[in-house]
Amino acid sequence: MVYVRASEREEQIVAAAVTVLSEVGVPATTLRAVAAQAGVPLGTLQYVFPSKDKLLRAVITRLIDDIAAALKGQGVLDRGVEHALRHGVTGFWERLVDDHAGLQIMQYELMTYSLRSESDGSLARLQYERYTAAVTEFCEQAALAAGERCAVGFETIGRLALAQIDGLILQYAANPDPDRARRDLEQAIEMLVLFADPQPVTRRARPRTPAE
Repeated sequence: MVYVRASEREEQIVAAAVTVLSEVGVPATTLRAVAAQAGVPLGTLQYVFPSKDKLLRAVITRLIDDIAAALKGQGVLDRGVEHALRHGVTGFWERLVDDHAGLQIMQYELMTYSLRSESDGSLARLQYERYTAAVTEFCEQAALAAGERCAVGFETIGRLALAQIDGLILQYAANPDPDRARRDLEQAIEMLVLFADPQPVTRRARPRTPAE
């Protein structure tokens, strides 16, 4: 039997879970179905992920990593917040939304599953905290690299960007019209840029010393 490192086995199972969740939805996904998709015994999956909740949390972490990679995929962090938003969000849409309706619907199902099945909705809270953090960090890194500041806090930009994109994804999932979705996305980005209002940081001149 070929030895597989624990980290590789975990990645294999999480990737299989994303596939199954996207195809059949959160309620219908079972550990047995994920094990079959991953090509591992059920016992092996249960050793790595003893519960469905632990597996779903790992899936969320994987999705956040994918979102962050999509945002930064075009090397857009060195030309300021406006450039980062325009190209990063567009790159995310092209990579993870266009022709990926099942993947997006699954993420909303994760949220509703948590809110319906958990008394504290901790999975949904984790999901949206990490989504927001990914966008917040993306904007903050772009501002820092370009020496910019924004008119509002980066966490506020992150939350509002997520709210806009979420709404557009839901409309796209309900009525997949790529041309309309792209036009609306461009307008949403325009509003975000105007709201953030990134400006160069002005540095105060260093006071002269008496010796100078």
